[in-house]
Amino acid sequence: MEPTEQVINEEVVGGPSIPDELPVVRLLNGVIFPGMLAPLTVTNPLDVELIDEALSDNRMIALVAQRDPDVERPSPDGLYEVGLVALIQKMIQLPNADRRLLVRGLARVRMAEWTQTQPYLRAQVEEIAEPDDVTDTIRARNQALLDLLRRLVEVAPHMPEEIFIQALNLEHPGALADMIVSVLDLDVTERQEVLETIDLDTRLRRVMTLATREMEQYELTARMQQDARDELGQAQREYFLRQQLKAIQEELGEGAEERPDLVELREKVTQAKMSEEAREAADRELERLENMNPAAAEYNVSRTYLEWLVEVPWLEATSETIDVKEAQRVLDEDHYDLEDVKERIVEYLAVRKLRADIKGPILCFVGPPGVGKTSLGKSIARATGRKFHRISLGGVRDEAEIRGHRRTYVGALPGRIIQGIKRAGVNNPIFMLDEIDKLGSGGAFRGDPSSAMLEVLDPEQNDTFSDHYLEVPFDLSNVVFITTANVLDTIPPALLDRMEVIRLAGYTKKEKLHIARRYLVPRQRDEHGLTTEQFSISDAALEQIIDGYTREAGVRNLERQIGAVARKIARKVSEGDDSPPNVSMRNLENLLGPRLFYSDVAQRTGQPGVVCGLAWTQAGGDILFIEASKMPGASQLTMTGQLGDVMKESGMAALSWVRSHAQQLGIDPNFYEKTEIHLHVPAGAVPKDGPSAGVSMATAIVSLLTGRTVKPNVAMTGEITLRGKVLPIGGVKEKVVAARAAGIDTVILPLRNQAQVEQVSKDHTEGMTFIYADTIEDVLAAALE
Repeated sequence: MEPTEQVINEEVVGGPSIPDELPVVRLLNGVIFPGMLAPLTVTNPLDVELIDEALSDNRMIALVAQRDPDVERPSPDGLYEVGLVALIQKMIQLPNADRRLLVRGLARVRMAEWTQTQPYLRAQVEEIAEPDDVTDTIRARNQALLDLLRRLVEVAPHMPEEIFIQALNLEHPGALADMIVSVLDLDVTERQEVLETIDLDTRLRRVMTLATREMEQYELTARMQQDARDELGQAQREYFLRQQLKAIQEELGEGAEERPDLVELREKVTQAKMSEEAREAADRELERLENMNPAAAEYNVSRTYLEWLVEVPWLEATSETIDVKEAQRVLDEDHYDLEDVKERIVEYLAVRKLRADIKGPILCFVGPPGVGKTSLGKSIARATGRKFHRISLGGVRDEAEIRGHRRTYVGALPGRIIQGIKRAGVNNPIFMLDEIDKLGSGGAFRGDPSSAMLEVLDPEQNDTFSDHYLEVPFDLSNVVFITTANVLDTIPPALLDRMEVIRLAGYTKKEKLHIARRYLVPRQRDEHGLTTEQFSISDAALEQIIDGYTREAGVRNLERQIGAVARKIARKVSEGDDSPPNVSMRNLENLLGPRLFYSDVAQRTGQPGVVCGLAWTQAGGDILFIEASKMPGASQLTMTGQLGDVMKESGMAALSWVRSHAQQLGIDPNFYEKTEIHLHVPAGAVPKDGPSAGVSMATAIVSLLTGRTVKPNVAMTGEITLRGKVLPIGGVKEKVVAARAAGIDTVILPLRNQAQVEQVSKDHTEGMTFIYADTIEDVLAAALE
């Protein structure tokens, strides 16, 4: 049950008249004064009934303090005679039926006669008017009380400055006295005494006495705290005296030797290659350390900071002799294909050879898992002759992970950027920021780490990157930053704008075969301690592993399957078989088990209403089947397969287009009045969304209603409009690679995606036919038998 809230309109309660009789609420341990806004919680069911009655009447109640707070629901004799009439401003009903009120005090009242005691109290009340006669003496006391309140606000931790500003705006001295006594730390008896004091001069003098007593208590507490601080500072004073004594002894030639740790630190600072700002900070901190007691808590903090300043490579850089041809050879040796990345790195080296002060590029490799994004960074470091350092940003949710903690915190350290530079030992490494698309957000408390990355990855700012721990600018412009991501959608636009995006699509079967033969098989052979004679795999067996045991854009699972075969061979060798048979098509199934994946495009699309579509996922491109079925019913479209809202809207748009063009397509125009259509996308456990299945859905519906099957080995993708236009989509290269891997030789694409297809390498499109459609009629003409 949620709390319910009732707010009283302020305009209604501008100047209410106080009735002669009111319900009375007992105050257990508090006194409320006129003009105050105070919270009040009512828990007794009888008092709850009282509040409900007041809300239905004039919303006024009398509030009277109990003489003995230990007595539960005392009789009228147990209450004070003078109380307060209050107006209920707001009421919240809590789940346990209690009431939480916000009341505003209106005026003092005297309980003249008790008219009801059960089930709750009611009494006739007499309003006590506030005196209007303000003499010069009262004005003087009023000013003195204001001065005392100003001093109280300065020393009392629980009194905000707004209290004094509010007091300045009060015109009546009685209101000032009531407001001040309401914020003082008093017991119920003292507050009640002020409430019952009507005479202005007497009330002001009483409040001034109480406020002066509280002021003296605060001043006494401050003196006691100062004495405690003086005692703690005694050790520091003794240390300064020892330092003076040491200086006198040195003047007399009797000085002791300098501490060995300071001598060692001074030598490190002298020998370190530091920037001008860093050396100034180091000298300043060293001087501070020399004048500090080694037993002081800050001594180790200061020493650790100084060691970090010394060990960070401010001016240390890798000396490089740039050979563009050698760099190209190293990249080709380590990675097959990936020509766009290799070309960008070689171009950077070529420009750097002509101009040494060029800033390092900030690249972002985007692609599915297993295509070699992380290992490519190591190859770039080897090709450029630089040090390599990698950090993973997956799950980082604290800005301090990037910028470091301030030294005021216990255990503070620099952020991961400066720590990585220190581990690399130079100021110009290849710095890989892995999984930048999985950078978290820590909210208001922890800050936003993606915002902290803006300065790191901005060539116009990162030459003066400031870590919170070092507080000295560090030049990151010589660092080559390489970030990796599976998707770009989760990267903030401002951060993405600072990076040069290079997309890495999945590998074709031919490329995977080459990579397996050249890299994966030799690596698994070495990792399992086998020789070339003991472990070799035929090309046909590798192709079978690629087609039948893996379904991925990269080669990670392929290497895992090759490793599984290597373990089987290693076991045979360990059991005494020195010449196990080569892995071929004949024995592959015995080693890896039954085949896991089959290409069933032709079998599944051989009947009306089934279409092969193309999709893009975080793991690369993939094919998906869209099945349409009809049954007797009335004007209903059902879509299943865990589809997102955008994909469902594409299905509705496809059906609307088919209905509006039914006669042209040879379909009964009234088919929808007696037919229910069901669209299903198999693999229902996998969420699917996006507009690119619109063309496939329209084709599936037309195929179903006309009885014409889709041509074998044809796949399609594209967004559809209500006018039948085919709009462009993304992930073209990934989808083309997935289509070829599935054995599809004809792909229907939007006309405006033709330029992207032409950019795909010939290895990915060899033997494939591409049909470009501008309207859904073009798609149907090319796809249907």
